[in-house]
Amino acid sequence: MSGVDASPEPCLPFNMVGKSAAFRRLEDLIRKFASYDAAVLIEGETGTGKELAARSIHYLSARSGMPFVPVNCGAIPDSLIENELFGHRRGAYTGASESHHGLIAQASGGTLFLDEIDALSPKGQVTLLRFMQDQEYRPLGSAQPENGDVRIVAASNADLLKIESAGDFRADLLFRLKVLSVELPPLRERQGDVEVLAAHYIRQFSLKYGKPVKSLDRESLAWMNGYEWPGNVRELEHLIHREFLLSDSPVLTIQRKINGADRRKRTDRRSVDLGVGFCSAKAQAIADFERKFLQQLLAQTEGNVTRAAKLAGKERRALGRLLKKHGLDRHHHSF
Repeated sequence: MSGVDASPEPCLPFNMVGKSAAFRRLEDLIRKFASYDAAVLIEGETGTGKELAARSIHYLSARSGMPFVPVNCGAIPDSLIENELFGHRRGAYTGASESHHGLIAQASGGTLFLDEIDALSPKGQVTLLRFMQDQEYRPLGSAQPENGDVRIVAASNADLLKIESAGDFRADLLFRLKVLSVELPPLRERQGDVEVLAAHYIRQFSLKYGKPVKSLDRESLAWMNGYEWPGNVRELEHLIHREFLLSDSPVLTIQRKINGADRRKRTDRRSVDLGVGFCSAKAQAIADFERKFLQQLLAQTEGNVTRAAKLAGKERRALGRLLKKHGLDRHHHSF
């Protein structure tokens, strides 16, 4: 069986590769963004490579010799937001026995990458906005303001404009973050890039594990090109990684994933069983919808139940009961 084993050189830093028109447009934008020292907002589905795009912008820019500091906004407690961003001086509060540089000072001269910016609390949004207005901040316990020479790059897998319209994100902060913006294309819209990426990852894992380069058989590639990839590039990388390690053959044959595209196609073609009665059929349809909705919600939020509840417009406890009803938990977002 013939195989696919061509491995292109990365088009951008950090193994960002592709040949599709959508990827070429993204490449052009990243290079343009790198040449301008302005705030950038990167949006896109989970697994599309938002942090890789942010790193590429940084390391192609004039700030490349300075730090790139990533932070997950959803992991910063609301009570510590100012301390995390601005730092503190010794004695600023009980237990502050030493001075501490905040994230802005750590990224001085470089780039501060704010991932999951949509998870930033209202207090955090005000704190960040205040800094972005004049690039000045005051460490806790300090009487003197300091200048923070950093470039802000933010990312979100949610539509910030919709969140802002719902009143959950400040419009003035969104405008400051969105001087330059890009939405990363999902893998299903990158025609031809599945083959390119698969070959690239095979080459990577060959070097990493000291094993011979393997090819990908045509039937597997045909299935992969028709799959929707809800986890996008990250899902493809993990799939190739697993199959590369487990296969003893020089040609990788990837089995179809019954929980993926095939199941969706079967569901779409399924007819209604008229013998069960209207009420039973309706209850089953609702249950199927709920389970599919919850699975997609967990995938989009990478298993973060708090964020999932926020996106669904439900209380966290109510969403938890619904997850339990369908036998799901936060680990059911991987593919």
